Amino acid sequence: MQGSVRKRGNSWAYSFEVAKENGKRKRVEKTGCKTKKEALEELRKAIIDYENSGTVINESDMSVTDYFDYWFKEYVVVNCKPNTQIGYKRLIENHIKPQIGIYKFKKITPAKLQELINLKYRNGFSKNYLSNFFGVLSGAFKNAVYPYQLIKENPMEFVKMPKYNQKLINNLEDLKIITLEQYNTILKRFPYGSNMHIPLQIGFHTGMRVAEVMSLTWDCINLVSKTIKVEKILYRNEFKQWVFGPPKTNSSYRTIKIGDTLCSLLKRFHTDQKANKLRYGQYYIKHDYDFVCLKENGELLTTDSIKYLSRVINYELDIPFKFHSLRHTHATMLLEAGANIKDIQERLGHSKSSITMDVYSHVTKTMSSNTVSILENQIISKLPTL
Repeated sequence: MQGSVRKRGNSWAYSFEVAKENGKRKRVEKTGCKTKKEALEELRKAIIDYENSGTVINESDMSVTDYFDYWFKEYVVVNCKPNTQIGYKRLIENHIKPQIGIYKFKKITPAKLQELINLKYRNGFSKNYLSNFFGVLSGAFKNAVYPYQLIKENPMEFVKMPKYNQKLINNLEDLKIITLEQYNTILKRFPYGSNMHIPLQIGFHTGMRVAEVMSLTWDCINLVSKTIKVEKILYRNEFKQWVFGPPKTNSSYRTIKIGDTLCSLLKRFHTDQKANKLRYGQYYIKHDYDFVCLKENGELLTTDSIKYLSRVINYELDIPFKFHSLRHTHATMLLEAGANIKDIQERLGHSKSSITMDVYSHVTKTMSSNTVSILENQIISKLPTL
């Protein structure tokens, strides 16, 4: 494709012919160049841009760093939720760029990517975290094949996830399930009136994720119908501000029924929270939203606050614990009590009941054994002995 340049008044312009419209020839022209040399250079760039269908990236010597910056801007920011963007950004900045960022993108091989995955596996990445890392790499390279057409083949198709010991992943120690006795010990350390009591009780009685608990506002709780609505989470954005975002997945949007114990506790706490607001007066910290999990003076409790809770329980009480332990304990208690697996799935916000079954396989195996025992007892009681 060729074009031309010409002087127009005190400046230079360039133009070139593009695809016909309705059978008629059409030219694109741009003015404003100061010199003929500048106009020729701009013409060359414009023709290259046009012939590459308007792409804004130059693939010849593009580094992995440059590509992932482009992919993050053009795909992740456009298609992913804010909290997902933050997670992807962290993986790119902390793990992809430092390891392979300097290499030419088109030269990256499956072997190099497999080395990267294996390195993170040996460095102790959990299965879930490594799966997310694997997914970011796979998605980015898949987009590079299409629609970006930078490479002909996705090298991640030949990379394999390392095998984790499933028994170790699903055992009780890894899930950190706590007993009722341990939970009572925790409540004695954080009784009613302490900052951590309400988040603890909500997590234990509902199985909600920590971000879901700390994001609750009073309009999400109906003390008449005894329900809690999960519709948002609180996360820290790139400017270190706490803002609302959507829940983890579509199935995370849900309404959870609560019992009388938690309902009575929340009624009492809501009343006391209003009293604290009056007592502190102008010194009470105000927010744009009516948060549930607040300190006595109105200061916001966040997922960062829970780190203190976990440290105390692990090191002072000597109980293996993370806030997610409450979710696992909640689900395990329901399963062992014979609750319907579909109800538990919806209560936890899992997209499929198979996920619930896989995570709590140690419980379902015990349930299977109990089912056989029940059948045997029925047979023994009904059939004559041989």
